[in-house]
This record gives sequence, structure tokens and C-alpha cells, in this order.
Amino acid sequence: MNIVDFSHSSISLLPPLVALGLAILTRRVLISLGVGVLLGSLLLTDFSFGETAGYVGSTVKGLFIDDGAINSWNMSIVAFLILLGMTTALLTLSGGTRAFAEWAQTKIKSKRGAKLLAAFLGVFIFVDDYFNSLAVGSISRPVTDRFYVSRAKLAYILDSTAAPMCVLMPASSWGAYIITLIGGILVSHGITEYSALSAFIQLAPMNFYAVFALLMVFVVAWFQLDIGAMKKHELQASHGHGFDEGDDDSQAKDLNDELEIEESDKGRVSDLIMPIVALIFATFFFMIFTGYQALAADGLAFNILGAFENTDVGMSLVYGGIVGLLAALVPVLRQRLPMADVASTMWIGAKSMFGAILILLFAWSIGSVISDMATGKYLSTLVQGNINPMLLPAILFLLAGLMAFSTGTSWGTFGIMLPIAGDLAGATEIALMLPMLGAVLAGSVFGDHCSPISDTTILSSTGARCHHIDHVATQLPYAVAVAVVSTVGFLVLGLTSSMAVAFMAATITFVLVCLLLMWLSRRPSALAANMKS
Repeated sequence: MNIVDFSHSSISLLPPLVALGLAILTRRVLISLGVGVLLGSLLLTDFSFGETAGYVGSTVKGLFIDDGAINSWNMSIVAFLILLGMTTALLTLSGGTRAFAEWAQTKIKSKRGAKLLAAFLGVFIFVDDYFNSLAVGSISRPVTDRFYVSRAKLAYILDSTAAPMCVLMPASSWGAYIITLIGGILVSHGITEYSALSAFIQLAPMNFYAVFALLMVFVVAWFQLDIGAMKKHELQASHGHGFDEGDDDSQAKDLNDELEIEESDKGRVSDLIMPIVALIFATFFFMIFTGYQALAADGLAFNILGAFENTDVGMSLVYGGIVGLLAALVPVLRQRLPMADVASTMWIGAKSMFGAILILLFAWSIGSVISDMATGKYLSTLVQGNINPMLLPAILFLLAGLMAFSTGTSWGTFGIMLPIAGDLAGATEIALMLPMLGAVLAGSVFGDHCSPISDTTILSSTGARCHHIDHVATQLPYAVAVAVVSTVGFLVLGLTSSMAVAFMAATITFVLVCLLLMWLSRRPSALAANMKS
């Protein structure tokens, strides 16, 4: 099959832009992604319908079979979603979810407290962003629902604590991947002043987007900074609306209402806590264990960082999910609930994830098409030419954001843009190596946050059981506000080469942006007036 080369053509932007535009206009994610896949397939095969059909078939097959074997990454994520759906359903059946929500109401006295609970959980569960969004969503949703926090607000909290924490922590799936990439860049440029781990740690405060996105979550939760579409959803939630709506894409209903699971009245708080804790520790253990196995296979000595660099994230999530499911079965068996009800509940829980899985499959499909269209390579050529090196950190931040937004993947953007940033620093000003790498990391997370076709955005919607496009629309103003702060930080960092001055400039900008958001949130809205009347 002959594939047309679009690596130097702006046409490579067409499929993702069409998919993004349709998703925003129609609010039908599956249809929009499907149109993007079909358009890209037609372009790649020069509108040969026979070859287009073959290309689409091979793309879909690649989701499940890769090089003659099962696509272990995709299938492990699907399996983890199903396991988590079953676990969540069992937690509802056992009464653990209700017991935790009732206990939390005695400890958490306000809407603010419910939002802060979700935010703190998002910060502390940083092993993996997929795991973070789904697990924190399962724990927090009953509490935030009780205090009438909108599902859109919960989805924003999940999304804005998951990836930002993972990208800052070396002991995470993201950290391990980034450290591996940085190590190769340092070797290729002969840099020996610092190790890959040391470089990663120095990069953390330079990742302005991740740092200030986390701060923004707590500011928004504490000061109730609701603007634009988020204000609408919060007003509706305060009147009890938005907790029982859904469609094929959103999975927005509350689990026990949507799936008609009858909660036990014998549940305990520990019936929710212990399975979640077991899930977290088991996942962490298996990430280290699979990393240890990979090191041993290569004849290398064990160390924690090496284990995380070589871990099998997908299988670790599956093993952790199995342990979590078994732990969730314990209170059900203790209460001697009918096995027919248990089996039915597990099937209902698995079925509740089918909508999210379908969106993920479509997102992966368009990701494959975008990769073949060489959209990322085309975008990377935009930084080549006569550009002032001092402006490169800010330019790389914006370009990485555009690339991640268009492709729906921060990891793919890391893989393309980090080596380019290293080469640009080596060719212009080696002292700007770390600022440029930090700009790429920050921009990748920013673009990923804004993109409707990003898997992490999809899973944050799933964790909150919020309509996906509602989540994208409500999160966008906050993401853009933090991007403005980050752009200022990278401009100052490039001009002064001083991290202290740049961080101070970004902090001042952040305070000003928060004041602006506070003013906007205090403005009366037409929806509020209608509800009062």
C-alpha cells in the first residue's frame, strides 16, 4: 500500500482539525473521530477507495494485533478499565461507597471541602495518570455529588492533577519515560555535567504549566472561581441538576442510579478504602516488579529508578486491577450477598466502561492516522529557521502545545519534540538545553489538557462520569489561563537565563490571572438570574 507523504505539508493538519472542530460543534465524539479517521485514510491513500478500506482495516486490526501478537498496551488499558468498572460496581453493591460518602459528610462540611478532597487525592495518587483519573474519580464522586459539585468541576480537578503530578514525579510512568528520553539526548550531545535523573529534577520547577495548573486547581476549589461554561454547570449542580444525565459518549449517570445496583446497608468505610489502597499498592508493587524483571533479563542490577524506567505500565495496571477486584469481593462475600447479584453487578460494572473503551479505540485510531500523516513532523519544521535563541523556550512551549492538541498525545509529543529541542539547544545555545526541554514538557501537557481526542482527557471525563465535551469546554479557560502564565515564564527564562527571575515573573502573572478570574466569576450570569426567577 502506497502512503502519501505529508510530512512537509499543512494538509497533515486537516484530519485532526476536522475531528476537533466536529467534536466541538456536534458534541458527538465518536462520529467526529470517525470522520477524522476516514478523511485521513482517504488522504493517505490518494482517495483510492479500495486502498482506503484496506488501510482502515489494518488500522483497526492494529488496535488489537501488533506485529502478529496481541497489542499488549492497548489491551491492557482496556482490561484495566473493565476491571476498574467491575471493582467500582462491587464497591457500590457492598455499601462501601455509601458508607464513605456518609462518613465524609461528617468530616467534610462544605462544597469547598469536597473539592479539596478530590484535589489532594489527585496530588497523592501520582503513579500513573490513567490510574489517577479513574481511581480518584471513583473515590471522590460520591462525596462531590453529595455536596452538589458539578461533574464538570470534578473532571477538571481530575485532569488537572493527574498529568501535572505525573510529569513532575520521577517515580511515575511519565517520569520514567521522560528520564529515558532525556538520557538519550544528553548522551547524543555529550553532556556529562548532570545525569538524566538530575536533569529531570532540575526540569521540574521549569515546567511552569504543570506547577501552576496544580496551584490553579486549589485556587479554583478554594475561591470558587467559576467562569464561562463552568459557572453554568456549577449553578445547575447547586440546584440538583446534572447528576442523572448522560448519552452514549459520556457515561454521566451516577453508577448506582444508572446501573440500578442496590446498595447494601451493611457497608463500612473500610469496604471502600481497603480495595482502593490494595489497588494503589499492588499497582505500585507490580510497576517495580516488572521493572525488576526487565533489569534482570538484561543482566543489570536492581535500583528503583531503573525499575521505573523499564516497567511494564500496562500489565502493572492489569495486575493491580485484579488485586483491587479481589479486595472488593471480600466485603461482598463477608456480607454473604447472593452470588447471582455479585455476578450481575460485575457484568454491569464492566458494561459501564464500554462507552469509554469505544471512545478510546476511536482516539487510538485517529492517533495512528495522525502519525502516518506526519502531523507532528510538519509542526516541528515550524521552529526551524532564523529564530532568536532567547525566544525558543516560549516558542517550543506553544508549538508543543499545538502538537499535543492536534495529535491528542503528550507522550507522542515528548518523543518528537524533546530530541528537536535538544538539537536546537545544541545548535544555538547549550545553556538553554534544560529550559527548552522544560518548555516541551509543559507545552505537551497543556495541549493534551485542551484536546478532545486525548485519552487522558477522555478518562478524566470517564472518572467523573461527565459528558466529554462538557469537560473539554469547561476546562479550556483554566488551561489557557495557565498557558498565559507559562508563556510569560518561558519568555523571561529565555531572556534572563535565571530560573528565580522567571519563576517570580510567572508567579506575579499567576496572581494577576487569578484576580481576573475572580472578577469574572463574580459577574452575574443570565442563567443565575433565570434560576432565581
